[in-house]
Amino acid sequence: MRGERALTQSELARRVGASRQTVNAIENGHFAPSTELALRLASVLGCRVEDIFQLADREVSLAVESPDALVPGDRVITGRVGQRLIAHRLAGTRAAPDAFVAATGHATEEGVRPFISEQDMGGTVLLAGCDPSLSILAEFVARKAPGHRVVPLHSPSEAALRELANGFVHAAGAHLPGNDQNIAQARRALSAGGGRVVNYASWEQGIVVQGGNPKIIRSVQDLARGDVTIVNRDAGSGSRRLLDEALAAAGIPTAGVAGYTHEVETHMAVARAVQAGIADAGIALRAVASIFDLDFIPLEEVRFDLVIPAEHLVHSTIRVMLDVLQDRHLRADLAALPGYEVSRTGATLIELKAA
Repeated sequence: MRGERALTQSELARRVGASRQTVNAIENGHFAPSTELALRLASVLGCRVEDIFQLADREVSLAVESPDALVPGDRVITGRVGQRLIAHRLAGTRAAPDAFVAATGHATEEGVRPFISEQDMGGTVLLAGCDPSLSILAEFVARKAPGHRVVPLHSPSEAALRELANGFVHAAGAHLPGNDQNIAQARRALSAGGGRVVNYASWEQGIVVQGGNPKIIRSVQDLARGDVTIVNRDAGSGSRRLLDEALAAAGIPTAGVAGYTHEVETHMAVARAVQAGIADAGIALRAVASIFDLDFIPLEEVRFDLVIPAEHLVHSTIRVMLDVLQDRHLRADLAALPGYEVSRTGATLIELKAA
């Protein structure tokens, strides 16, 4: 700012009644001016004090725990889960796969240098899951209660529940074939302290194929044809398990399906691969097929549930999130997604006790 006003250090020092050495030390971050000197500098430079001086207390790196191996410079999302400060590395599809997500801190040699206050970290809920519409839930929470923030972190169902059991997130979303598997997996994830399983939505899941279905794919049996190549979801995802169970029921070995080992990490990535002609088919949501103008062969209606440990049910942002799940506007927005069914959205499916 001094340079923009064509002032030398000596001239600025003269105007504020200080030495050139003092101005030099301030500019290099070696000296904090008195209140009077800060006000004089702001007056001469024609700005506010806070435009040139900020508190440096957030420059301290905090010790964190993370499910990821962090190296200095990594961009992370932070939140306080119980008594622990948790950091998740922003890489790959961890946040929004098609956009850069603002980090809330950077990894350092000592831990993480946060960009947000302790209060903001306390108001953050880390939600692991793979439903693309969790960003809609997060937006509704932010609208209802500024200062409360739900951060969706992409994880396939089994990985999300593992992170929950290990205390790296506040809640997890899961969809596993047969629906009762959600409850069984939730029991394991919540065995230490109990908790609640709440329905988020149900949606149609099936085979997505190119628009017009040029390969005339009608069922899982067609995926074993020699002229058909698929794209698969990653191990541990509900989509992968649905495909495996459907192939097993049809008596088709996975080795007999071309492209079975070609894995991608999201529903959107499956649709993109099919749209681009990299694959002829894959397992994804009807809503995802719709936005990419792909044809859809339904296999099953799948329930996507939120699993929340008892200790986090008192978290202020979790309480806001549970209220938002009852909001008719949220339900209307989710219901507008093709294949989504919201009649039980927000309903408590089971309260689980500690094992």
